[in-house]
Amino acid sequence: MAFHLKNKMGWAAALSSLALGLMLGTAFAQESGGLGEPQPWQTGLQEAATPVMEYIRWFHHYVLWYFLVPITVFVAGLLLYVVFRFNKKANPVPSKVTHNTGLEVAWTVLPILVLVCIALPSFKLLYMEEVIPKGDLTIKATASQWSWDYEYPDNGDFTYTSTMRRDEDKVKAEGKPWLLAVDNELVVPVNKTVVVQVTSTDVIHAFSVNSFGIKIDAIPGRLNETWFKATREGWYYGQCSQLCGHDHAFMPIAVRVVSDEEFQKWAASKKTALNGGSPTKVASAAAIVQ
Repeated sequence: MAFHLKNKMGWAAALSSLALGLMLGTAFAQESGGLGEPQPWQTGLQEAATPVMEYIRWFHHYVLWYFLVPITVFVAGLLLYVVFRFNKKANPVPSKVTHNTGLEVAWTVLPILVLVCIALPSFKLLYMEEVIPKGDLTIKATASQWSWDYEYPDNGDFTYTSTMRRDEDKVKAEGKPWLLAVDNELVVPVNKTVVVQVTSTDVIHAFSVNSFGIKIDAIPGRLNETWFKATREGWYYGQCSQLCGHDHAFMPIAVRVVSDEEFQKWAASKKTALNGGSPTKVASAAAIVQ
């Protein structure tokens, strides 16, 4: 009996080790894909471009996984042990023990301690995300099926529409991601606190940019707010993450982070191009689809 039990425990340990390896591989393989956009076969989070996203990545890597992996492996190993050790064949005479005070205290107190250890840093993360600091720049993003209107009230009060580009060959030739490239990107200055006011004209949409660590619903008749502070120049991509209709998958968000000087030049040229800052819109996504 001891020989068979030893073999069975060996299989349990092997399976637990395999589960640990798969989980760690999923957590860290392809973790740091291209900055600002998803990569083929990437399973982890995108690289951080804001302090909030840096904290999200830290929380995911060094809080959740250091608790979840050992707990999952321990519970899996314990279940396998119980299955092999206490089945009817291996244990024909079942135990009649019903209580163990120490064990009952342990399985009550230990989960509480784990939840407290996870909750404390998560409260800080929620505070960082939900408390909007004083912004250096305010942008209003208005969603509609299936485009985004961006308004810059602090820089001439001009508005323009951003839709997904449909010229696949040209997009790929320019080195931009297909299905994420847009005709008019959102432009913001680097190292500036940007407050984004989000709303919708028709159905519920969502403004989401992964590398910034932001995601907020765009609801008709309601003005929601989020914020970010991009610390690196470059291109960053997101998408509407609500099921907003049959073209839901073709409503990308492209953000270009530039220097403050370049942003001022861009804002001035954009205002001039839009006839003195009056609200101007390009062709809608629906027109392009048709």
